[in-house]
Amino acid sequence: MENIIVAITGASGVVYAQRLLKVLNEQPFNVHLIVSEAATKVIEQELGLRLSEDSFDVGRFLHVERNQGIETSRISYHRISDIGSPIASGEFPVKAMVIVPCSMNTLSTIANGIASNLIERAASVTMKEGRKLVLVPRESPLTAIHIENMLKLARTGACILPAMPGFYHNPKTIDDIINFVVAKILGFLQIHVSTVGMESEVWAQDTVF
Repeated sequence: MENIIVAITGASGVVYAQRLLKVLNEQPFNVHLIVSEAATKVIEQELGLRLSEDSFDVGRFLHVERNQGIETSRISYHRISDIGSPIASGEFPVKAMVIVPCSMNTLSTIANGIASNLIERAASVTMKEGRKLVLVPRESPLTAIHIENMLKLARTGACILPAMPGFYHNPKTIDDIINFVVAKILGFLQIHVSTVGMESEVWAQDTVF
């Protein structure tokens, strides 16, 4: 099975990562998850889940209980300090890396070639190997520095995919809005999913390729 790296950093919108992981967990991929310390604080604030950066409980994050018959064994957790992890090497085959949500601090360090932790190192390797890198920033308003860093990454081939949901599908719930962004990520990665929990058939056809 192909490998996909998902990194969660300390920006608002961790629910996007939660939903993306739930979808990928049902697909034939090995998912490699990295979570920053700041992200665990945002997870607690936004989702009410207190999780440890050292031993991140994927099942709790995805609200998966063992008695539900749903496994998360294809999701491997890597500590952000483990720069010796296999996913930090260009020899490790990876289909793509998604940083969702992507803080402006993480975006800036990657744009400027800094690789002091596993998220930054894996992103650097993804770019140098010519693989797909998707960054999902969630910040407003944007400064000129933010925009310049995004431009630098876009010029290297990275995909800047801001968490900017559309409303032409007439969303009825917050879930609809979350699913819109997740569907955009999957579409860019060319991951064919018939549904991402969307009720709108037109929306699914328009956003999931």
